[in-house]
Amino acid sequence: MEFAEVVRRRRMVRSYDPDRAVGRQTVTDLLRLAIRAPSAGHTQGWRFVVLDDITSRTAFWSATSDGEPDRWRSRMQQAPVLIVCLSDKTAYLDRYAEPDKGWTDRDESHWPVPYWHVDTGMAAMILLLAAQEAGLAACFFGVPAERWATLRSAFDIPHRLEPVGVVSLGY
Repeated sequence: MEFAEVVRRRRMVRSYDPDRAVGRQTVTDLLRLAIRAPSAGHTQGWRFVVLDDITSRTAFWSATSDGEPDRWRSRMQQAPVLIVCLSDKTAYLDRYAEPDKGWTDRDESHWPVPYWHVDTGMAAMILLLAAQEAGLAACFFGVPAERWATLRSAFDIPHRLEPVGVVSLGY
């Protein structure tokens, strides 16, 4: 499929066929493309947590919601794969403290825009486009800030990593 066609066809899909799995190799292939996203100083300060089994996905929905049923969540819970996209500010502060960059003070004021989040968003966009090209449905959505601690605890995610969003995948 031509790139322009991939972009035109890409949509945020919120309903999935629960009986069609997405193969791990497909997910790996998508992530291999996502890590080709641009990043400030080639820092690549993104991390991904792939949830592709019922146990981990159930734990995700328990950690990120109040348990009150709603139509959106019941449809999204059918997605066979969730990829939590995380940014690592520390990686950028460390990278730019290196001699070739010279910001040894690690002062965040050098960053009027938090590129750790921007770069992770770019990687997520590549995931969405690659999913479209692979014939998959996908959606990018956020995790409420008040649920970050529960999410981190559920999946042993270090505190320095911030959830930028989640990409759901399926058919």
